[in-house]
Amino acid sequence: MRLPNGHGTVYKLSGKRRKPYIARVTTGWKTYDRMTKKTLDRIPEGSDPFERLPDGRMRFADKQTYFNVGYYASKTEALDALALYRQDPFDLQYSTMTLEELYERWSEQHYETVSHSNVVGCKASWKLCEPIKKMRLVDLKLDHFQMVFDNSGKNSPTLKKLKITLGLMYDYAVKHEILSQDKRAIIRYIDIKKAGNPNARNKNKFTKTEIKILWKWKDASPYFSVILMLLYTGCRIGEFLDLKKENVNLEEKWFDVVASKTEAGVRKVPIHDKVLPFFQEWMTKNDCEYLISTPEGKHFVYRNYYDSYWKPLMNQLSFDHHPHETRHTFESLMVSAGVDDKIIRKIIGHKGLSVGEIVYMHWEVEQLIEAVNQIQV
Repeated sequence: MRLPNGHGTVYKLSGKRRKPYIARVTTGWKTYDRMTKKTLDRIPEGSDPFERLPDGRMRFADKQTYFNVGYYASKTEALDALALYRQDPFDLQYSTMTLEELYERWSEQHYETVSHSNVVGCKASWKLCEPIKKMRLVDLKLDHFQMVFDNSGKNSPTLKKLKITLGLMYDYAVKHEILSQDKRAIIRYIDIKKAGNPNARNKNKFTKTEIKILWKWKDASPYFSVILMLLYTGCRIGEFLDLKKENVNLEEKWFDVVASKTEAGVRKVPIHDKVLPFFQEWMTKNDCEYLISTPEGKHFVYRNYYDSYWKPLMNQLSFDHHPHETRHTFESLMVSAGVDDKIIRKIIGHKGLSVGEIVYMHWEVEQLIEAVNQIQV
């Protein structure tokens, strides 16, 4: 029996198969290049659409593209499935396509249109979907995706990339009538904040015992002193690596942070008496304009400092800390010493401060110096 034009096709595949009958429908047309044996979206710009091959055939020809509805044990089942698909293509494709199959179809087109770095980012984020990639689209709920994000062990930038990747996949599915528009909303409701930034491990503060160990090792490397300077100032690592000597006042025991990630971060930071000698040493160590420098007297970039100095020193002492944890430790030590919360916020440059609160009077600077010296570790 011949099916009506546009209805679809059912035919039997060769060989011994458990489900030899395939039902499929035409989804559109593309250009086929007989010379390169490739299917194209369109004839390449500058090419002659009437070009002929040596055998006399036109080089470019129209070629149908298909969607396989499914595979079936009998021709009757295949015809029934085709009829069901024609009634509501969404329902049938929901039941047959997995998330992985959607990814493969989407990525085949998407990766040809974006940069290599973008492809690498998408592929890396897609790997996080390993626990659910074999699930059918019809079975996937918001909770499944949220579980992937919550258990990913990745930080916010990676999770944002995954959410964007999934959104593009679902946009593709809606465009090609694989999914309905309401299914696209699932991705929108994935909560990255709920998943949490795993970098929150930075709340893992240095213990007093660990700080005492650092003091014992202070002469082993000048870069142990940098860790102690961070612990006793509450400075962000980026702020400290960018601190210039011209902004350090040893006589009055403070330094200016002139560039920060927040407006309130531009501030005067008091220098604790215990780490003042380290500041004095670094000020006279070399001719570098920056306070903290490489052994060659060059300005540090964060990656170089972390990989070449911070991490080896942590490993040497069997510590498990990141530089930002010095800031949380400082705040905790100040709280334990009974320092007023408003003063703590001034010293660390809390983003909740108003512009008026970051303008210092001379007596206030002295008050800040007195406050940091309450830390007795």
